[in-house]
Amino acid sequence: RMAEEAINMLKNAVDSSINKDAKLAKSVCEKDAIVDKLRDQILRELITYMSSDPSTIERSIHLIRISRSIERIADLSTNICEDVIFMVEGRVIKHHKDES
Repeated sequence: RMAEEAINMLKNAVDSSINKDAKLAKSVCEKDAIVDKLRDQILRELITYMSSDPSTIERSIHLIRISRSIERIADLSTNICEDVIFMVEGRVIKHHKDES
């Protein structure tokens, strides 16, 4: 689910940039927290998994790294959308997420 969210965010970020669609860009920014929560959930589950079965540590570390990379895709998609909002509306929302 996390990868699907990040992929959709990236697609919508590109679309919002091409079409100068601030509304779509705002919707992408709002989804960043969802991906962050999913990453945190995955991390908690993998820590529990590693604690209960140390033979899974190497595999779990790979999954943690993958989840961080996917979360980074979502973050970069959000950055694109923040720039789109600035281009279209002249508003900087990078440090004012609650105002988007």
